[in-house]
Amino acid sequence: MTLKEAKIGSTVTVTKIGGEGALKRRIMDMGITKGVSIYVRKVAPLGDPVEITVRGYELSLRKADADLIEVK
Repeated sequence: MTLKEAKIGSTVTVTKIGGEGALKRRIMDMGITKGVSIYVRKVAPLGDPVEITVRGYELSLRKADADLIEVK
């Protein structure tokens, strides 16, 4: 499943990061790397963006970016 599909209030672990080049690098620079735990805080009313907590800080991701992050 992807981070976009994760339920609100759940904690998931990153298994794979999709995308290529600068997009993948940008996601990794935000602290989202393989094996890190992510807590899904909330989703905006229209579904975009998704607010998460990763490595102790809060972060908002677009649905398109969240769809590239595979989690379990």
